[in-house]
Amino acid sequence: MDAERIRFFLPEEKKEEKHAADKEKTYELIIVGGGPAGLTAAVYSARKAIDTLLLTKDIGGQILLTQEVENYMGYQYIGGKELIEKFKQHVQRFPVAMKEKTEVVRITNDEKTFTVETRDGESYHAKTVIIAAGKRPRPLNAKGEKELVGKGVTYCSVCDAPLFSGQNVAVIGGGNSGLTAVVDLIKIAKKIYLIESFPSLRADAVLVEKAERSDKVEKFLGYEVLEVLGRGRVENIKIKPKQKDETKTLPVTGVLIEIGLIPNSYLAKDLVKLNDFQEILVDCACRTSVPGVFAAGDVTTVPEKQIVVAAGEGAKAALSCYNYLLGLR
Repeated sequence: MDAERIRFFLPEEKKEEKHAADKEKTYELIIVGGGPAGLTAAVYSARKAIDTLLLTKDIGGQILLTQEVENYMGYQYIGGKELIEKFKQHVQRFPVAMKEKTEVVRITNDEKTFTVETRDGESYHAKTVIIAAGKRPRPLNAKGEKELVGKGVTYCSVCDAPLFSGQNVAVIGGGNSGLTAVVDLIKIAKKIYLIESFPSLRADAVLVEKAERSDKVEKFLGYEVLEVLGRGRVENIKIKPKQKDETKTLPVTGVLIEIGLIPNSYLAKDLVKLNDFQEILVDCACRTSVPGVFAAGDVTTVPEKQIVVAAGEGAKAALSCYNYLLGLR
């Protein structure tokens, strides 16, 4: 392919610009979510000349909670924020309307269009929707937890671990997220209490091995958290074995909660079918139970919640949307 034809297919870099959201028009497609799935869907929809609006609370989604990415093709190593910035720049080279810092709370439909409602009371309309809303951290729901969020209680070890340099901390969760937090904290914390409700750790062997090599880490397996204590800031955490009636109080100034994620499917719970885990049911073409509504990424039933999987699903959703729109024209 000669240079002139290549330039025809690739947008010029100088075309990077922001396109405002328009509440008065009916878009061909609204994408909900600005993580890897949503941003990739935006690029693919733009290349198919679909009039697209992307609404998102933040650009990046869960990648913003990831300090290092070592398994995204094309990059042996890249920072999470750096990778999502490259995603965003790619989208901005296309004529995609985008509105950030906007939380979608509900999606409804009538005979011809879908209405996407936001928390600030605005509504946007489209012929099709791609839900790529991702997941959010699961709270512990322990006494004192909510009151001390931001005062020693955190759900993002990548963001907040440096705040606990030289201190005693508790990490709640024995999966990959919890053990990754432990490994990060080994470099900076004074003491790490690893608390897991199951009788064994569920993380990858390489993470478990790193944690067990450190004399900073003390494990409490088969324990539950009863209460987070502190006057204005975290001072202690109270735990107990699940099979016994005794309690322990551990002196900590930080509690890092890493016990999993909840799908952000609430915005479509009255529209599409969900599974028992509240994930949106999709087929291999990212179609939901409602014609014209597609879903991609971690909010769906697709297994293996990985960046590269979410991006691929976003591409599939946009292509499926294009084929659907062809049938409406």
